[in-house]
Amino acid sequence: MNLILLGPPNAGKGTQAKKLYADFQIPQISTGDILRKAVKDGTALGKVAGPLMAAGQYVPDDVVIGIVEERLKEPDVAQGFVLDGFPRTPGQADALDQMLIRLGRQLDAVVSLEVPHSTLVERGSGRRVCPNDGSVYHVTQNPPKRAGMCDKCSSELVQREDDTPEVIERRLRKYDAETSPLKDFYAKKGLLKSVDGVGTPEGIYEEIKKAAGRSS
Repeated sequence: MNLILLGPPNAGKGTQAKKLYADFQIPQISTGDILRKAVKDGTALGKVAGPLMAAGQYVPDDVVIGIVEERLKEPDVAQGFVLDGFPRTPGQADALDQMLIRLGRQLDAVVSLEVPHSTLVERGSGRRVCPNDGSVYHVTQNPPKRAGMCDKCSSELVQREDDTPEVIERRLRKYDAETSPLKDFYAKKGLLKSVDGVGTPEGIYEEIKKAAGRSS
């Protein structure tokens, strides 16, 4: 099963991709996670991407496309994949089409998570992350047992630079301008399936499975 989870920042793509992996053993390929790791590790890619991400800007297409193609060549994606955060533009989608042809793969569905703008800002700006073990919390939806402290290691939680309301607003404006046309791109191919992204994670997941033709 080869899927794209499409949606704006904080739509819940990462959460749902992890559920798909648990059930179907198809790995989540999150360009955001790959880039954040590069920034943390201080790699050459991270030094390019870090300032852009902190300012709410996207990383250049050629860099992102390259890391996705390398990831799709790894043996653990032989049975399928879930792309999360890629493609972002019709240009990237064209590049993905050519990439999949080279790799002898094809998409099964593109699932678009639909979430109101105000909900997206609240989800993102309330997120807190443990800098030590990577655990993720939310100040209202998934608070730690002790305010501001990681449940696992007691490290002080932090707000990522790209989770401030101002950065989220900029990213959403950029998404609306550049990424929304992907819906038309994939609708014309007959691949687009829209799912309401507001509700319980479990309920949303059931709708995603139906959209992908894998409902229980």
